[in-house]
Amino acid sequence: MYSLLFKSFFRTKIFLVSLVLLLTVGLISILIGKQYLVKQENTLIAAQEFQEESIKKNVMYHNDDLGLLLYYLRFTLAKKPSNINAVSIGQSDVNPLLQAVTIRGLEGQKYDTDFENPSLLMSGNLDLGFVVIYLFPLVLIAMTFNLYSEEKEWGTWRILAAQTSGKAAFLYKKLFVRVLFVFAVLILLMFMASAILQIPMNENFWALFLQSVLYLLFWSTLCFWVVSFLKSSSFNALALISIWVVLTILLPAVVNNYVLNKYQVPEALEAMVEQRDGYHEKWDMEKNVTMDGFLEAYPQFKKYPVPEDEFSWIWYYGMQHMGDLTARETSAEMMEKVMLRNKVSEKVALFVPTMHAQLSFNNLAGTDMVSHLGFLKELTKYHEKLRLDFYTKIFDNKPADSVDWSKYKVAYYTGKRNIDWVYLMLPTLLITVVIGALGAYRLRKL
Repeated sequence: MYSLLFKSFFRTKIFLVSLVLLLTVGLISILIGKQYLVKQENTLIAAQEFQEESIKKNVMYHNDDLGLLLYYLRFTLAKKPSNINAVSIGQSDVNPLLQAVTIRGLEGQKYDTDFENPSLLMSGNLDLGFVVIYLFPLVLIAMTFNLYSEEKEWGTWRILAAQTSGKAAFLYKKLFVRVLFVFAVLILLMFMASAILQIPMNENFWALFLQSVLYLLFWSTLCFWVVSFLKSSSFNALALISIWVVLTILLPAVVNNYVLNKYQVPEALEAMVEQRDGYHEKWDMEKNVTMDGFLEAYPQFKKYPVPEDEFSWIWYYGMQHMGDLTARETSAEMMEKVMLRNKVSEKVALFVPTMHAQLSFNNLAGTDMVSHLGFLKELTKYHEKLRLDFYTKIFDNKPADSVDWSKYKVAYYTGKRNIDWVYLMLPTLLITVVIGALGAYRLRKL
């Protein structure tokens, strides 16, 4: 029976069209991911070269005034490149790969990012995750919507029913042949991605692989459930396409609009303005207003004098730090609201497999908002370490050549989160089992 079903399926036009479409678009998405990784690598190389050249030139011009030198010098923290990023680029095309900061106020620098083509950002990235979430379900719909209705409309169902003892079993086998083909293409593309993008087959890769398999199993079961109503081909096609639009476009858009309005985030510009106001207003205040707050945070610098009638670097950098403290509450509020948005989206996604798959892909690839917030937290620690490394030398009026500049290369941040296998697999699996059971129940008397 299976050999005949496979031969029959391989002779159809939908088989050839689906094979060419999935392999072509899948390979293109992998090559786009490769291009993305090359761009990342080139950016990091350019950042390292720029930092070395900048330090060299500025030291030459400001060797006698370390405080002035460090007013200009920027030091870079970058996310450690991970090749699995290319499978699901997520929000990494909006959030910066690296941040170059001075030791001045951080809040005015934290949200600097590169300009991107707005039309490209609107259309998104054709990565492999996009192909799995959007294209594969359409191919499944095209191959399964007429499993029963095709035979009924061609008048061959009565002949098949007379020749087989289990009519429902025949539909199961017919569905299995088509689903097996789709899964074979998915597995091929995943291993091609691993080879071409040089993705190690670690826990993250296998988690992403299993989530992809489970997601397509959900769509296979959903198609089977619609077919179980034994309606016409046109009804099945319209119903499945409508469900696809609702699950992949409409529901995610509604949820996104809800969380944006429910948890309105203060603009990053607001934190930047507060930082600058907090710094600039100190110019018109008594110096002790600045120094009291600064020395409370860093009592180890109390030994340095602060002249009332002239400029001093300890006072200047103290003002910069106090500006950051002024904006700290707004910055923390923004981080909290972004995390709330993410948590609400994750909870809703438990009941929407398309959203769950997208969020899981981004999470496993390290390209989601939570990963970026982790990077920003690390940037705060990095900035603190830089300031404390240099403050003593600045306040001691040391020359620039007293610093070992070879130590200050691009620093890397590697974010890692444990995989919650229950959250990753259970929601979609339960929905799939329920839908499959409903479909099997409807076909029990066929």
